[in-house]
Amino acid sequence: MTLEETAELASAIRAEVAKAVVGMDEPVDHLLIGLIAQGHVLLEGPPGTAKTFLAQCFARASGLDFGRIQFTPDLLPGDILGSNLFNFQTSSFTLTRGPIFCELLLADEINRTPPKTQAALLEAMQERKVTLDGEAHPLSPNFMVVATQNPIESQGVYPLPEAQLDRFAFKLLVPYPSAEEEAKIVARFGARSGAPKADDFGVAMVAGAEAIAAAQEAAKTVTLSDEIVGYTVALIRATRDHADIASGASPRAAVLLANAARARAALEGRDYVVPDDVKALATATLRHRLLLSPAAEIEGRKVEDLVAQLIEQTEAPR
Repeated sequence: MTLEETAELASAIRAEVAKAVVGMDEPVDHLLIGLIAQGHVLLEGPPGTAKTFLAQCFARASGLDFGRIQFTPDLLPGDILGSNLFNFQTSSFTLTRGPIFCELLLADEINRTPPKTQAALLEAMQERKVTLDGEAHPLSPNFMVVATQNPIESQGVYPLPEAQLDRFAFKLLVPYPSAEEEAKIVARFGARSGAPKADDFGVAMVAGAEAIAAAQEAAKTVTLSDEIVGYTVALIRATRDHADIASGASPRAAVLLANAARARAALEGRDYVVPDDVKALATATLRHRLLLSPAAEIEGRKVEDLVAQLIEQTEAPR
């Protein structure tokens, strides 16, 4: 697949998702970039802002095998991964696969389950495999986690540990829609009963596992110059020296940001990365990785403002 064909594929997926989802252009773009860069995405927003519906429509348009886990306080790791069950007829154990064996996994309300169950995703997100009873089981090369969480609730929730947050390429904030967008939502969904489905709005499958894999390979041909590498590293390292940041971003963040920048260029049909690619994705990449200092928290500083400050202070290549 050429880079032009990759850009056309991305446009087709955007058009299909837009048939059902209103006003989600930025999240859809980041989901596309995450998919092509083989990264995972965390969606955070209040209830009723179509986070789950967005993931369903995106999976449908992308042609990926969709799986969903509703995270609850009593969910166990085996409910996610599956288990080996003894078959009395054959006197042997048979693997019963859990919902994680899919291509796009929706981890709904991921912060409502205890850390032990959250940790069941760590190996899958990093290595795209799961280990059951000492045996490794590979997942799809296209395996992608789209997780959602509600920032409003404070009871019955378990904040994600830093080790797991660091495995998400992006954290996207899904706000309430504008008045115009909300009017479109009411007009589109107001006469319907029950939960909306992608099929109800004619969302068609315009890609598939092979097409996505080809687009991922095409993105790897995008040139990442030494100047862009240096700029990306400088930006990440600046997060570790800022007085208002208690804990900066990891080297994994630099790698994910560089890969995402290549994917963004590929989705625009370019065979080279420019500084604007890095700048455009820096906030979503760093938002969940930076811990503010106590003084910054008392002053009400925001991570997004600090990232914008770092982008302004870090010299970009010309």
